[in-house]
Amino acid sequence: MKQRVIALGFFDGVHLGHAALLRRTVEEAKARGCASAVFTFDRVPKEVLTGIPCPLINSPEDRKDLVRRLYGIDEVLMVPFDDEMRTTPWDQFVTDIMVARYHAVHLVAGHDHHFGHMNAGSPELLTAKCAELGLGCDIIPKVEMGGITVSSTYIRRLITLGQMERAGKYLGHPHTLSGVVRHGKSIGKAQLFPTINLALPPHVLAPSYGVYITKAFLPNGTSCVGVTNVGTRPTVNSGSDVTVETFLLDFNGNLYGLPVRLEFYKRLRDEMRFDSLDALKAQIASDADIARAYFA
Repeated sequence: MKQRVIALGFFDGVHLGHAALLRRTVEEAKARGCASAVFTFDRVPKEVLTGIPCPLINSPEDRKDLVRRLYGIDEVLMVPFDDEMRTTPWDQFVTDIMVARYHAVHLVAGHDHHFGHMNAGSPELLTAKCAELGLGCDIIPKVEMGGITVSSTYIRRLITLGQMERAGKYLGHPHTLSGVVRHGKSIGKAQLFPTINLALPPHVLAPSYGVYITKAFLPNGTSCVGVTNVGTRPTVNSGSDVTVETFLLDFNGNLYGLPVRLEFYKRLRDEMRFDSLDALKAQIASDADIARAYFA
């Protein structure tokens, strides 16, 4: 039977508020010689219950990657928020799901974590229940920076405003978007610069339309400086579909169908409509020079 120390939460963005919780989980798991795990849902429970879309900072795949890659979590238990999860009373969530199903020996949660049917479970009730069952328990206090509580809600706002440098400070890492490279219209390749196109994953919010300094992490383990346009590409496109298109500096190769992780560092400018492809090409070359200087 695999015993686990389990962190509870949704972990959207995997920000500095989550970091203390994840570090504590890994530390306790090492001390006990068991697995460190995160228990989370594939979608925000509030969205499932109300039917109102809640755009997220990261896709489920990116959340899994961030907790593993940045904090060394062994396992991500990502489950659907289904009828069982919606209707299980908070105390049975601890006994039947955490202990009986996932063999938790220690639970870690944030100061504001609520769980179980009608969100009736609280940090105080969790602490008392763990004591009753002989489980370890840690409740992690809120984390503040510059007088602002680090929260997914605040970081979402920064991303929708395009404030990537500030968002990165609260996240503790650059804003991340991953996906499989898809075919675009090949205008960049034929007439401008070679670019890669990523689709915005479902339920993930789009950064403010504009041009960003980015870095792309490729399947072979290398990384490449990029200039990324988020928006509708008004110079070459008459449609309204949101695209995430990145010009990779000093890269030659074919990435179609391969996974790429994109990290956003700084917003350069608004998305603009240019009178000609030559004018657009000159602007991209200028953006590329700024991106090179940023990382130099």
